[in-house]
Amino acid sequence: MAGNNSSEIRIAGTGRILVAPAGTPAPTEFSADPAADWDSKVWRDLGYTSTDGVTFSKKDKLDPVETWQAVSPARFVYSDRDLTLKFAMLQFNEDTLPFFMGGDIVSPVTENPGVFTYDVPDGPQFDERALGLEFHDGADVTYRFVIPRGQVTASDDIKLVRKSAATLGVTFTALSSGETQPLATFVMKDPSFATA
Repeated sequence: MAGNNSSEIRIAGTGRILVAPAGTPAPTEFSADPAADWDSKVWRDLGYTSTDGVTFSKKDKLDPVETWQAVSPARFVYSDRDLTLKFAMLQFNEDTLPFFMGGDIVSPVTENPGVFTYDVPDGPQFDERALGLEFHDGADVTYRFVIPRGQVTASDDIKLVRKSAATLGVTFTALSSGETQPLATFVMKDPSFATA
């Protein structure tokens, strides 16, 4: 709808972040139980995140084509697109630690029940995943954003201090799934969107 309409202002009041194997599509069903829409056998909820929420960033790089005849560029050529989500996880478990560290798995120590190990790889590994973001604005509006293929490209420092929770801060960057495939997909249950 054109013009000023306060009902179209969105506030991500509550939300969550999930990961799945690379190539997993975005769920398009919106049932009475949103948690059931994300198949728990495929999508893993990363749990609590910091109050900073998620920083969504899309940066396009355009290179100018300069000419002898003009001071201004004659046109631009797209050379790069970065699509990233930045957030900090508050929970430490078998899903979040490998996601932060860049792959591999948490393993139980068989001779010591209740004890687990995680080996930090000697060098970087490819750890491609699908990443889903869902947020709600009231009872009637739900947004989902899914990157079908990407990986963690930056990890923040972990601060271990007495007065605040340790966080696992990451930047997740979208990767191309092919020329005809989307880099990411929005799925919205929002009365503000209408087809003509």
